[in-house]
Amino acid sequence: MSVTIVYGSDGGCTKKIASRIASKINGRVLDIKKAQVSDFEDCSLLILGCPTYGDGDLQTDWDERLELLEEADLNGKTVALFGTGDQENYPGSFVDAIGTLYDIVVEKGANVVGLTDVEGYDFTGSTAVRDGRFVGLALDEDNQSSQTNARITTWLAQLM
Repeated sequence: MSVTIVYGSDGGCTKKIASRIASKINGRVLDIKKAQVSDFEDCSLLILGCPTYGDGDLQTDWDERLELLEEADLNGKTVALFGTGDQENYPGSFVDAIGTLYDIVVEKGANVVGLTDVEGYDFTGSTAVRDGRFVGLALDEDNQSSQTNARITTWLAQLM
């Protein structure tokens, strides 16, 4: 199985998570700043990672290069999402960015896998929650970093 992980990161947190995921599944890691449309298409599993900033905003590089994802042929493509956020300082928009990416890939015909439970988190709202579950892996390195490794391992077992 070929896995491509496309991420955006300003402070380095999401980049570290992308690298950690890649090392566990032998995936290829790619910064959204260097991505091409073909990078979204030429893999059997596409994993997208994005932090949420402010009140639900995409990371800057994702925002500036979102058209690449929108141009990609994702019909029938298997896609998984992970996001980083801060549920204490931004409880009303926790990991909203992956909700934004989810809407785009679903509209483009992708099959999203790797939904996760909201149990164990303390937030008031998120556009990344659908039918009571996160649309991907939600991570809070600011407040729950001790749970990150276990959450990644459980999520990857679900994907693979």
